[in-house]
Amino acid sequence: YVILLNNDTEVLNANWLTQMLGWAKQPEVGAVGVKLLFPNDTIQHAGVVMGLNGIAGHFLNCQYQDSGIYWHTLNGSTNYSAVTAACFMVAKSKYTQVGGFDEELAVEFNDVDFCLKLGKAGYRNIYTPEVVLYHYESISRGHPHKTKESYQRHLKEIGLFKQRWEYEIKVDPYYNPHLSRVHSDAKLRVKEEVIL
Repeated sequence: YVILLNNDTEVLNANWLTQMLGWAKQPEVGAVGVKLLFPNDTIQHAGVVMGLNGIAGHFLNCQYQDSGIYWHTLNGSTNYSAVTAACFMVAKSKYTQVGGFDEELAVEFNDVDFCLKLGKAGYRNIYTPEVVLYHYESISRGHPHKTKESYQRHLKEIGLFKQRWEYEIKVDPYYNPHLSRVHSDAKLRVKEEVIL
């Protein structure tokens, strides 16, 4: 099994690896993602929704960690098209089967791209709230607009990702089409919303 873990995280569960392994060893499961919190105990990651914010985004971002919003989704294991690699586990055989991470996506959307490849190969990506970490997001890498070079890389990676996954950005099979792709907090989609 392969575990990816950012250097700007802090694990809060003693049995975190066992919990993740319980999911990762199931034949139909691809990547196993976890509940990531900002230092103020709000959600940084609880699953990735395709098309959210125009490309892909974290569902229920910035909600309080134990919120009952959208049928207590934060507190139950759920299938998503993708989970973040700030902390995830995957069987090594599945990792190599889909070719691992794409080096052309050096900083952004590489984890989402990887999860979508797992989905295409027939696996389900899982979010599990039993494992919780603090994620001090972007402390080590910095903001994508920090320098001219990082901004150019940001634009290149977004373009490549959009080209590669155009259909999946429009249609996420794990997300209710009646929910907003502009707001991450399970608001109903309004007629005027346009999915890019």
